[in-house]
Amino acid sequence: METDGSSLVLGIDVGTSSVKAVLLDAASGDVVHNQSRDTRAEVQSECGPQGKEQEVVQIIRALNDCVSSLPMESLKKVMRIGVSGQMHGVMFWKTNQGCHWINSGNLRVFEPRDTSYLITWEDGRCTMDFLASLPQPQSHLSLATGFGCATIFWYLRNRPDFLDSYDAAGTIQDYVVAMLCGLQRPQMSVHNAASWGYFNTRSKKWNIDILRGSGFPVFLLPDVVNAGCIAGKASYEWCGIRQGTEVGVALGDFQCSVYSSSTESTDAVLNISTSAQLTFSMPEGFQPEDSPDPAEPVAYFPYFSDHYLAVAASLNGGNVLASFITMLSDWIAELGLDIPVSTLYTRVITAGLSQHETHLTIHPTLFGERHIPDMLASVSNITAAGLSLGHVTRALCQGIVQNLHSMLPSSRLQQSGVKRLIGSGSALSRNEVLRQEVEKIFPFSIVYGKDTDSALGAAMAMVKQW
Repeated sequence: METDGSSLVLGIDVGTSSVKAVLLDAASGDVVHNQSRDTRAEVQSECGPQGKEQEVVQIIRALNDCVSSLPMESLKKVMRIGVSGQMHGVMFWKTNQGCHWINSGNLRVFEPRDTSYLITWEDGRCTMDFLASLPQPQSHLSLATGFGCATIFWYLRNRPDFLDSYDAAGTIQDYVVAMLCGLQRPQMSVHNAASWGYFNTRSKKWNIDILRGSGFPVFLLPDVVNAGCIAGKASYEWCGIRQGTEVGVALGDFQCSVYSSSTESTDAVLNISTSAQLTFSMPEGFQPEDSPDPAEPVAYFPYFSDHYLAVAASLNGGNVLASFITMLSDWIAELGLDIPVSTLYTRVITAGLSQHETHLTIHPTLFGERHIPDMLASVSNITAAGLSLGHVTRALCQGIVQNLHSMLPSSRLQQSGVKRLIGSGSALSRNEVLRQEVEKIFPFSIVYGKDTDSALGAAMAMVKQW
């Protein structure tokens, strides 16, 4: 616990399904309190199942509840706020009208007003044909569906009247910072700008000429600043945190999660949660090629202090296992039986542990991959002797790990000086079969239990600026 004189930093992560808040003692680096809340914010999209949208009011209510549940005496000691959140997505609002501040009990909180839904990174409305019709970005990162600028282009061509209602846009975390600080124009870190597309990380500028030439509403683009900068100061007391508290520009959740766990330059971080990522830090001075190869599975994300992360970001991780469990649950229900999902998950993993090897091969790309969006999942080497639940579970976990390894092989990690793997993520921590497959394929010392935490990383980044 912190002493009476300690300064605390609040770290917030606005995730895809939940929000999290941590209080970090700036002097000791210890987490003294943390809370999380599910957002339950998903709404039906006008684009049908391909569209992925969330209700911003629900997200902010969960955030207010999460922060206000931290001890009041500790919140009064917060000297700085760091914010991270889900990248790529976009929401819209009107400057000076994006929220209103209200009293909730004895606390002051804000609620969204006249904002759009959040169109998340999972959104699939931008087809390959649509993306191919857009102007070529001047960026080292390829454009994909779910990226903010691609989604804005979709509205421009399909519902231009929608854009007429707003004069500001950003990620959900950019919105939070803008509302806390009362910013006239939203600010966006290089992390989030790169995740939107049409952003050059060398010049740290949007591709304004390219966008303007296609009629893109460039007035919606936020001002971009370096990751780690202070965006402003809290314009009101918030959940007991003092008015005037410094607030950092919103950061990418991926970069913050890596920052929270990787302590050595020779570490690589493997995270398997809803999706899956494998990453390591590139050496100082590295600059990616200006023109990306869309089929290249490794991308380079801006990190901190002008460094880059080499990232294999798979769209297939724990979500594939969740789909498998859902399929089994649906089959069982169709047979007139009822097994709780939690019980079913435990039995599936137990079956996988009983089957140490399998010749069954599952390519688990149920959700495609950004570098091969049309690649679907498949099963091969099927034999009558290899159809048990244990075989299928083992093959599915093996496929998830091998898919990620095919994107960023061990040989490349070794050539880059990687000596240790930090294993993290909810799917990896819950699933011993996945961990066994990781240990089979990656020839490194592997450390578990040091879970990546974007809220913690956001707080740590703000301590660094002290």
